[in-house]
Formats: sequence, structure tokens, C-alpha cells
Amino acid sequence: MKSTVTIAAVTYNSAKFIEDTLESIFNQTYSNLALVISDDCSTDDTLTVVNQWVAQARVKERFQSVAVITVPENTGVSANCNRCIKAASGDWVKFTAGDDILLPDAIKDNMQFVLDFPEARIVFSQVKVYQDTFEEKNYVRTTPLDFPINLMNAKFSAADQNKILLMEDRIHYTPSYFFNKQALLRVGGYDEQNRLVEDYPMWLKLTASGERLFFFHLPTVGYRMHSKASNNVSQNVLFKPSVLYAFEMRKRIAHPHLPWEMVALEYQVYHISRIFQQWGWNKRQLVYKRLYQLGCFYLNPFYCLYALKKRLPRLQNNLFYK
Repeated sequence: MKSTVTIAAVTYNSAKFIEDTLESIFNQTYSNLALVISDDCSTDDTLTVVNQWVAQARVKERFQSVAVITVPENTGVSANCNRCIKAASGDWVKFTAGDDILLPDAIKDNMQFVLDFPEARIVFSQVKVYQDTFEEKNYVRTTPLDFPINLMNAKFSAADQNKILLMEDRIHYTPSYFFNKQALLRVGGYDEQNRLVEDYPMWLKLTASGERLFFFHLPTVGYRMHSKASNNVSQNVLFKPSVLYAFEMRKRIAHPHLPWEMVALEYQVYHISRIFQQWGWNKRQLVYKRLYQLGCFYLNPFYCLYALKKRLPRLQNNLFYK
């Protein structure tokens, strides 16, 4: 008998898109599925749409179990993810946001990979990106187009991956994430101090614990770019909001493990970015782009020091300086 996989739809004000998400879950080619929908106190009609959808007879017949979780106040995405893990039945879990979709073979392809590679408990794959709707005319790109050799190279251990991730979050294909429930429980689940950034701290916790991240080169999910998504920003800005709001998190979980000049470099980038944001200069115009590059890099003494240290023969095998 096939293993049961729990698909967890994490929702917040997803009324406009959640039915697309749920239908993509329903239409999976993998048969043994449980469904969890966890809503983080939406203020729109998300729960109305969800409850109407799960009440259908065909939905009850399709899944081994269906759970809808609600809370009286908004708790943040990390806490919402933890509720999904707690409610998940079986060993394997696939998260999806309430505005994305799973491609038809998503669960089948992931389960085949973990059968082929039994040591794999944290798995990523490709993401197909669309603008607004999942019509082929709105297809934008597939990411990563090439194998992410800098992080997922088979020669890298979990410790190597941890060092690479400490420098910055290299995983821009998070929607593809598929995992073994016990692997996340072993590291204590998501850090609920991080209300908005749940994934990057988790990658650091997992790799620090010895859990290697795996990747296979097939698209499994569809990611929707739209104006209401918290992490979708205009292409006309120099830097994303995460450069600012993730800084306090990085001070706590990454900076203690990095060389001092890398930390100092990041402090300067943060302060320059704050100035640009406050002065209304976060615009992808040539004059602002040149000023930003000057402040963050070319006139940043710590960037210059870091660049010099990368050339030292004694540091050639140190991943922080590759």
C-alpha cells in the first residue's frame, strides 16, 4: 500500500485563489492523500469558500481525511505551518500556499524521488512561475532553470549547505518543498518568533542538525505572481522589503556564525537600504542604482576587505570565501 501524504494548504485572505489551489490538490495523480487547510484568521471570505468546497461529496470520497483549522487571531505564517505539521497524518507532507497550485504529478514525482533516494527527507524541485493566472499565456519562467549547483551539489554535506545558507538564502524555489514530518519535529518545528519569514530559518535549523537538502529537476508546483502577495514586489525596485524586515532575524540566527567582515558588510547594506527606503529612492532608475551600488559595495570598506580575503590562498577551501 502506498504511503499517505498530507497536503497542507496554508491560507490567509486567499478567497480569490484558494479554489484553484484546492482543485489542484484534488486532481493529484497520487491516490493516498490527506488534506489539511489551516487558515490564519482571514478577514475575507476564505473560510466560506473552503467550507463550501470541502462539503462536497466528491471531496470526502477523494481524501482519507480532511481537516479545516482556524484560529481566533492572526499568528503569522510560522505558527500556521506548525499547526499543519501537528495535524498531518502519515510521514510525508507537502505545503502549498493558498494562491499557488500543485502540478498534477507533484506528489507522485516527490514520492518516487524519496523511494529512489531513501536518505532524502527534505526535497525541492522546480517551480513554474505565472503572472496572475495559471494559463499558459501567463507563463513567465521555470525556476531554477539549471540545477542549483551551488547549494544542491551532491558533493556538499548538510554542514556545507548550512555554511552556504548562512551567507544568504539561496533557495528561491521554496514552493516546491516536500518533507518528512519527523525531520521537522526533530528540530522543533518552525520558529514562531519569525512571523513572516518561516522558510529560511528552517533551512538553517535542518542543515545545522545534519539534515541534507535534496533536489530533483522536474517542475512540481505553479507559483502565482500577483499584487496582493506579501512577497511579490514590483520589478521597478532596487531591493525587496525582505532586505529590511529579515535583518533582525539574520542578526539572531546567522550573524553569530559568520566572519566579522561579512556581518559588518551586511550592516552597511541594511543602513543604506533603510535610507533609500525612507527617502523614496528604492527605484530601479540608473541614478539610484549607481548610488545604491556605491553605498553598499564600492564604497563599503567591509566589502573591499571581504573581496581581498577571498583571494587569500589559505581561505580557498573555506566555503564562506568561495
